[in-house]
Amino acid sequence: MKFRIHHLLPCSTVFLLFATIPSFAQSKLKPIDASAATPQAEVFLLGTYHMDNPGRDLHNTNADDVLAPRRQAEIEELMVMLARFRPTKVAIEWDNGDQAGLDRIYGEYVAGRRQLTRDERQQVGMRLAKLMGLKRVYAIDTMWDFPYGSLINWAKANSRSAEIEAIDRMGSEHSKADSEYLLGHSVLEMYRRMNSPKWISDNAAIYARFGHFGDDSDPAGARLLTRWHERNTFILTSLLGVIEPGDRVLVLYGAGHQTLLRRFIADDPTLKLRTLDNLLAVSK
Repeated sequence: MKFRIHHLLPCSTVFLLFATIPSFAQSKLKPIDASAATPQAEVFLLGTYHMDNPGRDLHNTNADDVLAPRRQAEIEELMVMLARFRPTKVAIEWDNGDQAGLDRIYGEYVAGRRQLTRDERQQVGMRLAKLMGLKRVYAIDTMWDFPYGSLINWAKANSRSAEIEAIDRMGSEHSKADSEYLLGHSVLEMYRRMNSPKWISDNAAIYARFGHFGDDSDPAGARLLTRWHERNTFILTSLLGVIEPGDRVLVLYGAGHQTLLRRFIADDPTLKLRTLDNLLAVSK
């Protein structure tokens, strides 16, 4: 289960001379017409595992070294597939208050002054953006703490800790199965797994169970689910802020966000949702 419980680590604040950094200045983006009756842009939502093992989710997939030659070859294979979408923009799970930091890191990579780290936002997001000749990668994430501790406390006070522990085991088993699958499969195959309807449904089912905890005086489960929905709604708003008419935007995000983000995008008449299954079907 991909439930983030800590803030993203801040990017480096090392300052470089302006002359050494490519300029990313651009005119104000033109928003799509919210009243349009037909899709104005396409959004390819790609759920991912965290390749650098940051350990910031409640349950985490253990990934082997993506810098190993085998994994690098597999990521190049993934690039060939993703390039068929012909994205005009790439958006990633990066603090939207640090667009300048993302611009700097991406600019250094494009200029050949920085090697990609194990972070999937760099290995997949930045690599694809450079391959497509894009001048910027967009930061659309928003982050805050979740009241998971309050949920635990309510369960303890109401003699329901055993249920929480059972749900926790479900999440651990889900992540363990992902980790074991990854060891014997390629990056593309792992992405197919984590973007499949079954994986998304299984992950969503764990979140749904939290609604069973709480009461009128302390709606602990409802409060947690509200915060999770709120975060994803803010992510959607940030995404919509970078989409222009005619865009084809690839969004790379932790796979646990797919249930809500897919629903938001699919329900919006101004957007056309694309998925990995769509792309693979066209490629056959």
